[in-house]
Amino acid sequence: MMLIIVILISTIPLTTKAKQPVPNTNMFVLSNEGLPFIQDKPLHNGTVLQSFAFDDENKHIYVVQLMAGGQQLPDENEPVSGAIRAKNGDVTLTKLDQEGNKLGHMYLKGFGHGVQIGVEVENGVTYLWTETDAVTEGNDGWGTQIARFPFENGTIRTPDSPVLEKHKLIEGAERTTVNIDKAHGLLTMRYRLDGSFRYGVFDLEQVKKGNYHPIADVPQPPVGTFQGFASYGTYLYLLEGNAYGVNGSVAPYGNTYVTAVDLNSGKAVARQLISAGNAMTFREPEGMAIRIPDPKQPHKAQLHIGFASNAAPNRLANIYYFDQLMPINSNHHRCSLLKENH
Repeated sequence: MMLIIVILISTIPLTTKAKQPVPNTNMFVLSNEGLPFIQDKPLHNGTVLQSFAFDDENKHIYVVQLMAGGQQLPDENEPVSGAIRAKNGDVTLTKLDQEGNKLGHMYLKGFGHGVQIGVEVENGVTYLWTETDAVTEGNDGWGTQIARFPFENGTIRTPDSPVLEKHKLIEGAERTTVNIDKAHGLLTMRYRLDGSFRYGVFDLEQVKKGNYHPIADVPQPPVGTFQGFASYGTYLYLLEGNAYGVNGSVAPYGNTYVTAVDLNSGKAVARQLISAGNAMTFREPEGMAIRIPDPKQPHKAQLHIGFASNAAPNRLANIYYFDQLMPINSNHHRCSLLKENH
């Protein structure tokens, strides 16, 4: 049997408590085997998926990836290399149905790296929440604020597009990425400030009104190669890991972990090795999202994790999920546990 490790952590330094209570929820059980949602699905480009989000009302999935090299868009004079695309922060957005079949796409030029995105439906219109206004650092472009805009198939958007509704939630923040907790009406932004990564949690409706007062703001605990995040009520979930052969990731165990952070205390309370999709020959964790199968029952949520598979230049998208929550009387806040099963 696959090696399963769960560590429940009692304390992590440098925590910041919530400014007001975050909605109370239980933590997802991450020690279970992740269940497949979609497997080996092609996106609009053949690059690795970076992140994804669900439109639960219309039963769609939105996936972002770095724009493939060699493409020439209508507003360009010549094909652009993948390296230039990455530095500029050019990403491709693909719309899928819940079986993973492609329904449409958009090009987002100068937006960022696509580390995490969110989806919101308002008055029947699907809006994407992403980073935007990318600046180059190293070999990649990274967002410096967040934006909200409607999905419009086949269109090209830039940070100057008038349809973008931009929000600068924290002055001086960089590396901005975003998640929407639809069940509790919250927006969580990961950002870097003064060299450290943090997570600010905001009331979604207040953000749209231009009122930027965080409910909680907590530091990122130590993690490996960061690959995405999602929040649901009390807990923030952080994804880390590498493809096999990178940074000590060895098949079939790999080094994909999920860390759970209590947003009320700012403490990391669990870290779990994830075995889902371990039969892939190429398996790189990419992105997290919360799915609510029935929007009328927001308490019945699922935590989803993305993986890229297949060889370049034809990477494929995979999503696995966890749908069980810990019992109400769980003592995971007050104990440390290491469990190994073979």
